[in-house]
Amino acid sequence: QVQLVESGGGLVQAGGSLRLSCAASGRTFSNYAMGWFRQAPGKEREFVAAISRGGGYSIYADSVKGRFTISRDNAKNTMYLQMNSLKPEDTAVYYCAAKPSPSLPVSGYDYWGQGTQVTVSS
Repeated sequence: QVQLVESGGGLVQAGGSLRLSCAASGRTFSNYAMGWFRQAPGKEREFVAAISRGGGYSIYADSVKGRFTISRDNAKNTMYLQMNSLKPEDTAVYYCAAKPSPSLPVSGYDYWGQGTQVTVSS
C-alpha cells in the first residue's frame, strides 16, 4: 500500500505560478510511476501529467504542455508539479496517483491522494 498526500494548492491570479507536492509513504517510491490528475466542478477527472519511475521520462496533456512541469525526487519520496502561466480553466482539485508500472500510464492508477484545491482567478 502507498499513501499519498498532496500539498501546495491555493488561490492565484491568472498568469501566476504554483508548485504542488505529493509526498509518498508506505512502499518503495521508486517502484512506482506517478501521475497528476485534476477534476473541475461538474467535470470528469482528467489526466494532467505522468513521470516514470526513475524520472527520466514524462508526458503531458495537451492543455498543460509547455506550462506545467512534472518532476520527482526519489530520495525524498516526493513528486512535484510546477504550474506556470496559470489560467482560470486550470481551476480544479489536483490529485496525485501511483502505479507500479515501468511505463507512463495515463490511466489505471492504483493509489490516490486526497487532492488539493487550485483556484485561478481572472
